[in-house]
Amino acid sequence: MAEQTKAGKKNDRAERNRIYAHALPAIPSSSTKPWLGIPLWRTPSSLERPRVVGVFDSATRSVWIIHSEHANLLWRRGFFGKGSLSRSEPTWLARQTGSRTAEEITAKRREERKTFKTERARAIVAAQEEAEAAFAAGKPLPAPFAPEAVRQAIRSTPEPGDASTPPPVLAAEPPEIEPVEDLEYLQLTLQEAFFLAWSLDSLRVLDAVTHNPLSLPALWRASHAAHYMPPAPQLDLRFDNPFLVNYVAYHHYRSLGWVVKSGIKFCADLLLYKRGPVFAHAEFAVIVCPVYEDDTDRATSPFQLSNVDPFSWSWLSTVGRVNSQVQKTLILTYVTIPSSRRVNLAALDSPGCLAEFSVREVVLRRWVPARMRD
Repeated sequence: MAEQTKAGKKNDRAERNRIYAHALPAIPSSSTKPWLGIPLWRTPSSLERPRVVGVFDSATRSVWIIHSEHANLLWRRGFFGKGSLSRSEPTWLARQTGSRTAEEITAKRREERKTFKTERARAIVAAQEEAEAAFAAGKPLPAPFAPEAVRQAIRSTPEPGDASTPPPVLAAEPPEIEPVEDLEYLQLTLQEAFFLAWSLDSLRVLDAVTHNPLSLPALWRASHAAHYMPPAPQLDLRFDNPFLVNYVAYHHYRSLGWVVKSGIKFCADLLLYKRGPVFAHAEFAVIVCPVYEDDTDRATSPFQLSNVDPFSWSWLSTVGRVNSQVQKTLILTYVTIPSSRRVNLAALDSPGCLAEFSVREVVLRRWVPARMRD
């Protein structure tokens, strides 16, 4: 059983490496102006880049990738976006048609681990009972109690007469499958969409009403305007716009080569993966903490930014405990918002204003006496 499990994991790993072998590379370009102390990262012109089309939706503050081919391309080339009918990878159609998905592979692995643990516990209990009987009779310990014998017992599969073994099922003719319409789309955050459109030049965004392509300046302003309630493109741009503050953090980590996903499941803003969610769990959880350089800007702001006020000990302890239990390191990322009295607001007309922001990081680890006494 253990050998079969190892072989299955090896095959799954090889298949994942094949599917996600061409993720978007992060290669620095020396001809671009540094942002946040790091260069703007672009894909070299000699490498193939995906060319996809999306639709801007201000109501959900996202960009929708309607075409399934484009959605799969973005997911496999950098794990961008989230399936509208899936937890992460857009697999709704595959689940409807019976194809094997990453979620099903994960469920199968969990079932295999559960079966393995049950068989291991059963083998250990049997070996202990035999050892106790031998000890009571004054005999030496039996061979099955030796480590290698126990490992052999653990690897053994249930006997044919075991009640847990399901009876054989006669093969039946497969039913005729009707074609299923793909109702799922890939949903990109505005930060992901602008990074793809501007930094990687891989996304063209259409207006939801006119279906005309949005220029980069138009997409820049529309992303800012979407955070006003109701959206109003004529309002003045501000340095503390939620889109801009979160884009600074997103661009910072994406430019350093991390795969960045939402961290709401773990009480955080972002999760950082080395390669992607299909390879391993995220190692870091990020909480974005805006810091106003000028308190006057905060007093006049129409936005209620999260994590501006100091954290309470109970809240910080709760978040730290949640992430330590899932083996994630918590990072507080402080994004300093430049003062509008120091920087001309005209700088907000282009992404060049990002050079005025600064990012500082504080790593938190929860001290657990039982684990860290050594």
